[in-house]
Amino acid sequence: MASFTPDHLAVVALWAGDVPATAHFYRDVVGLPLVAGHGPLPAFRLGHGLHLAIVQGQPAVAREPGGSRFPVLAFAVPDLAAAVEHLRQHGVRLPYAAETGAAGRWIKFYDPAGNLIEFVQLAGPSPQHPA
Repeated sequence: MASFTPDHLAVVALWAGDVPATAHFYRDVVGLPLVAGHGPLPAFRLGHGLHLAIVQGQPAVAREPGGSRFPVLAFAVPDLAAAVEHLRQHGVRLPYAAETGAAGRWIKFYDPAGNLIEFVQLAGPSPQHPA
């Protein structure tokens, strides 16, 4: 039997109780381009053939004692300090301090629907921002 491997991730979907407010957040705060003619779901182009769709519904509540910091949708940014300032200018609450690890530096926050989002400045050059 031939082996099978998917080509790449194509769509990430997030639940939102208020789809228009969440779509506004991803378009006007995060800066993702809206895909025209995608049907009833707002969808955004993430690059490399990947899309983010916003679906009517409520995010699942973490079942771990004390809450969970996963699942998370992480966006690579070239400058974390600039990204944090951008979020603050848009009134985004930052409930967690920035963290640093071997992979880089990151900040986690919630979108208007309660989905956990992360901006991460990766250690070393990225394909879009070579050194």
